[in-house]
Amino acid sequence: MTDQRLPVTIAVPTFHRPEELRVLLPLLKAQAEDLDAAGATRTDVLVVDNDAGASGRAAAEEAGVRYVVEPQPGIAAARNRALDESAGSRLLAFIDDDEHPHAGWLRELVRVWRISEPALVSGRVVAEFERPPGRWIEEGRFFVRRSLPTGTPLQVAAAGNLLLDLDQVRESGVRFALDLGLSGGEDTLFSRRLARAGYRMVWCNESVITDLVPAARISRRWVLRRAWSHGNSTAVVSVRLAGGRAGRAVARIRAVVGGAARVVLGVARTALGLLLRSPGHQARGSRAAYRGAGMVWAAFGGVYQEYARTADGAEK
Repeated sequence: MTDQRLPVTIAVPTFHRPEELRVLLPLLKAQAEDLDAAGATRTDVLVVDNDAGASGRAAAEEAGVRYVVEPQPGIAAARNRALDESAGSRLLAFIDDDEHPHAGWLRELVRVWRISEPALVSGRVVAEFERPPGRWIEEGRFFVRRSLPTGTPLQVAAAGNLLLDLDQVRESGVRFALDLGLSGGEDTLFSRRLARAGYRMVWCNESVITDLVPAARISRRWVLRRAWSHGNSTAVVSVRLAGGRAGRAVARIRAVVGGAARVVLGVARTALGLLLRSPGHQARGSRAAYRGAGMVWAAFGGVYQEYARTADGAEK
């Protein structure tokens, strides 16, 4: 008798985080059991290890989940491997190895997908800090992610909390760009290409994951570097999506003008914050200035390798 249950895969791309996997994988198995309890789905958990040394193998074996190594460096290669390894599934849910799902995370993603079967469903991400952030970072809202009414149409989505309808993704031919694997922005380009091809993407506000923010990231240097990176990848993606030489030239001009405006206004707001002794104005002004500088750099061909690795394969 043919199995009529909907096949679902939960994929975790990972790199050098075996201890985080040991915490996360039992949570994902519980999510799979929760979804499958109604008898309409069959869900498996897949770990895609981007470390050629297979540092995550023991954690995956302990949890009893499927495990593969993707030796090509970069998150895009790991995400594409997850697409390939999920050939027998209709739905693929992505979660990062430094995140934890809330109760009902996967069930809510699938529930919203069942309503109208969009190509992509994106969920909410909330931050949890290893240590309390200072006022400058808190008022800068560096770790605040968007929250939208469920069903809101999307034009772009991040891959940290994401459900894909693989039938539609395969039909579209859209893949994650390998040359953005160490810079970031591969999920932005992927989702924008899906949207541009006419595939529907929607939001699910009830599907929530926690992003675990380590102490090393709770610093001005880190958040401003991330603002630069985000500005850079946003402009890189816009140039990539522009059609033809003329279209790319227009996209580069827009990146220069828009980036320069952010730098000027950001510096002015930072100065105002110093004058008023307002950490909020200082932080948001600095964020805008760094984001704008990243955009300008992208316009001249610069691509910031946020996840660049050392000769021994570790992240810099």
